[in-house]
Amino acid sequence: MTTETETATTDGLADMMATLRGLCRTGRTRGYDWRIRQLEGIERFCAQEEKAIAEALAADLGRPAFDAWFADVASSAAEARFARKHLRSWMRPVKQRLPMVQAPGKARIQYEPLGVVLVIAPWNYPVYLALGPLVAAVAAGNCVVVKPSELAPATSRLLAEVLVRYVDADAIRVVEGDGATTQELLALGFDHALFTGGTEVGRKIMAGAAPSLTPVTLELGGKSPVIVTADADLGVTARRIAWVKTMNSGQTCIAPDYVLVEESVKEALIAELSTALTAVTRDRPDGLPIVNDRQYDRLASALKATKGEIVHGGQLDDRRCRITPALVIDPDLDEPAMTEEIFGPILPILGYRSQREVIDLVNARPKPLALYVFAKDTAVADRLIEAIPAGGAVVNHVAIHCLVPSLPFGGVGASGMGAYHGEWGFWTLSHRKAVVTKPFKPDPRMFYPPYGKVARGLMRRLF
Repeated sequence: MTTETETATTDGLADMMATLRGLCRTGRTRGYDWRIRQLEGIERFCAQEEKAIAEALAADLGRPAFDAWFADVASSAAEARFARKHLRSWMRPVKQRLPMVQAPGKARIQYEPLGVVLVIAPWNYPVYLALGPLVAAVAAGNCVVVKPSELAPATSRLLAEVLVRYVDADAIRVVEGDGATTQELLALGFDHALFTGGTEVGRKIMAGAAPSLTPVTLELGGKSPVIVTADADLGVTARRIAWVKTMNSGQTCIAPDYVLVEESVKEALIAELSTALTAVTRDRPDGLPIVNDRQYDRLASALKATKGEIVHGGQLDDRRCRITPALVIDPDLDEPAMTEEIFGPILPILGYRSQREVIDLVNARPKPLALYVFAKDTAVADRLIEAIPAGGAVVNHVAIHCLVPSLPFGGVGASGMGAYHGEWGFWTLSHRKAVVTKPFKPDPRMFYPPYGKVARGLMRRLF
C-alpha cells in the first residue's frame, strides 16, 4: 500500500517514479490478463466499498448517499465494465493497406502502453474523475499515479488506503497532497498527464508539464450554454435543466451555466424553471451545500453583484455555506455571473430574438465544454450545433453525453484539450505504433544507389 506519508516527499516521489519505470520495463502491465484484473478490481471497489465511498462524499461535499452512488459509484463501475467487455478488441492490432508501390508487404497499427501516467483528479466528483481516467490508463497497460484533490480529504484518504487493496498496488499508486505536490509530480516527467479541473489551474498543469515535454489531456470547464427555442417542451426542458443544475449543488463542469431562451417563451420558461427547482430541492429547503468558504464567497459575491433580477431563490446561509438555487434574469453580460464559470446553483437567463443573435452571443465567448439545445425542430437544433463550437453537445437534455462510454468526452479551446472515455481513453493513453513488415524477396538491385537512368525513371513514376 502506498500513501502520502510514504511518497509525498520529493525524494520519495523520485524513488516511486524510478520503481514504476523499472516495473514498466519488466512488461508486467502489458498483458491482457493484468489489465483485466485491474478493471475487475475497480469494479469490485465500487461494489464493495459503496458505503465507505458515500460516507466520504458526505463528509467532503454533503452529498446524499443515492447521489453518491449515481454520480460517482455507478458511473465509475460502468466505465470499468465497458472497458473490460471491449478490451480484447481494443488491443488487437489493426491491419492497414500498403500502397501498391510498397508491395509485397504488410502493415498494421499496434497499440502499446505509454509507460507511467499521472491522473490529477478534482474535488467535485472525486471518485468518478479519479477512476474514469484510471480505467483508461490501466486498459492501455500503463502504470499509474493518482493524485486526488486535497479539497476532498476524506475521499482522498479512502482512495489512498482502500483502492490500492483492489488493484496492483505496485503499479498503481495514490499520492495525497496539495498543489505543490502536483507540481513536484509533474516535474518527474510522466509519459502522459490527465487533469480535470478549472481553466486557470489547467494552465499551471500545462506549464508544469512543459519542461519535461509531458503530453497532457486537460478536462476543464467553461460557461456551457442552454439554448431553448420557442417550440421546446418547456416543462420537460425545465425539469432536465433543474435536475443537473442542482446535482452536486451545481458544482459540475458540464452543468448548464446560463440559459438563452427565445423571447416569446421566456416568461413561461422562467415559471417552469421556478416550479422545477422547487420540486427537485424539496428535500433540501434550507439550500444546497457549497464545498468550502472560498467557493461560497465567490458565489455569494456574484449574486450580490448582479444587475439582473433574482426571481427565485438566492438565499445565503453564511454560517453553513449554503445557497438556495437562484434564477437571475437579464444580468449584464460583463458581470461575474456572465464572465466566469458559475460552478454553483445560480442560473442566469437571457432572452434572444433570432438564431443569428444567439449564435453570435455564444461564439463571442470562449468555447464551452458543452452545448445544450432544446428544440422540437431537429433542423434548428442541428444548425445551432453546427454553428457553435463546443466540446460536446446534447439535444433536448443536459450532460448525459458524459455517461455514454462510446463517445469521446473532452473540451475544445479554453474548455480543454484531448478526450477520453471508452476506446477514446484507451487511444489517448496508448501509443499507436506503425509497423511495416517486408519479405526479403524480391529485392531489385536497380533501386539501390547509384541509380541508373532506367531506375531513376521508374522511381519517378512509382513514387
